[in-house]
Amino acid sequence: MSKVPGNYQDPGKSRDSLPFYKRTFTSFKNPVYRLYYGAMMGQMGAMNMQLMARSLLVYRLTGSAAILGGVALANALPMLFLSVFGGSLADRVQKKKVMLFGQIGSAIIALTVGLSLSLGYLSAENEGSWWILMVASALQGTIMGLMMPSRQAIIPEIVSDEELMNAVSLNTMGMNVLRIFAPAIAGFTIDAWDFQAVYYIMTCMFLVAVVFLLFMPNTGKRKISRRNTLIEIKEGLQYVKKEKNIILILLYTLMVVILSMPYMLLLPIFADDILKVAASGMGILIGVSGIGAIVGSVVLASLPNKKRGILLLLSGLVL
Repeated sequence: MSKVPGNYQDPGKSRDSLPFYKRTFTSFKNPVYRLYYGAMMGQMGAMNMQLMARSLLVYRLTGSAAILGGVALANALPMLFLSVFGGSLADRVQKKKVMLFGQIGSAIIALTVGLSLSLGYLSAENEGSWWILMVASALQGTIMGLMMPSRQAIIPEIVSDEELMNAVSLNTMGMNVLRIFAPAIAGFTIDAWDFQAVYYIMTCMFLVAVVFLLFMPNTGKRKISRRNTLIEIKEGLQYVKKEKNIILILLYTLMVVILSMPYMLLLPIFADDILKVAASGMGILIGVSGIGAIVGSVVLASLPNKKRGILLLLSGLVL
């Protein structure tokens, strides 16, 4: 199937010539993008709740910063090493289907953890039961590593080239809105009904994403190839090595992530042992970090499609 075109049409005018208030949300005129956006909101809402609930649960079960870091590592390693396979998968299989099965798998994982909590198997009294969270974290990382390339690569197949930066920026804005509210909701839910309630809510949100994806049409074209996946990955890595701009962007992004994100993993220790603000306080701490990000996303969505490299450099340095 060919690219699904954007709905926005204004003969004689480009998007960049529109006033600020008209060009900020132009991608929402595309019905397929709206379905994609609904699925993204379901998935990322659950992921942001999980970011908060899993780390706090691990720390309360074990009291160990080392195990807390180990669970985070179990989530990160599959994403790091399987993303290249996820990119190959995105070329060979309809991206919608990759995302669909990813959401179903995520819902099953969240439901399993919720049931383990409700049945009392995953608890502080059952010493060593934190292994469930370690396995769940690794499985979730595997799903994300295989699914995220499809989720990112599908946007250019949904919207027109002129709307691409706007669509990506609105996508980022939505994730940052959830980054503000989802952890706070998770925190208040934990204080009121304990951790299992959060995991059941997450299960429902992943299923909401499934519903939106079911209504999305197939987009783009599958790559029919009999070549070995490992050979294609090797060629991709060789291409990146040759393109200095790409490798510089990747290295710069890696540096920014390493220097800026670890604080998030330490928040359970600050919330429980230092600030003593309970789960709701930790949720607010995570949510506050998204306020500046959403302001930046709105500004970026409204800017003309110019000087993206400078924006990347400056925003990374500020972060």
